Amino acid sequence: MECRVGCGACCIAPSISSPIPGMPNGKPAGVRCVQLTDDNRCRLFGLPERPEICVRLRPMLDICGETDEEALILLTELEILTRPEPQPDSPA
Repeated sequence: MECRVGCGACCIAPSISSPIPGMPNGKPAGVRCVQLTDDNRCRLFGLPERPEICVRLRPMLDICGETDEEALILLTELEILTRPEPQPDSPA
């Protein structure tokens, strides 16, 4: 499957814990990456500054769906399903 140019769902829905130029602490889920252009293209695509997680993410029907809107829904669901469980406070 080829990436849909201008989709941008993978730059919005998931959280990214590694540094991104302009976002040194990564980004929370549901927040647009600062490197995403107004027409939903990655400014870092093909550059060494692009986070490794972004490089490894490949388009697949089960996460991209048939439309940009479906991709955002599927990736948001995946983010929720894979979110780490909150850890209870450690005893003092």
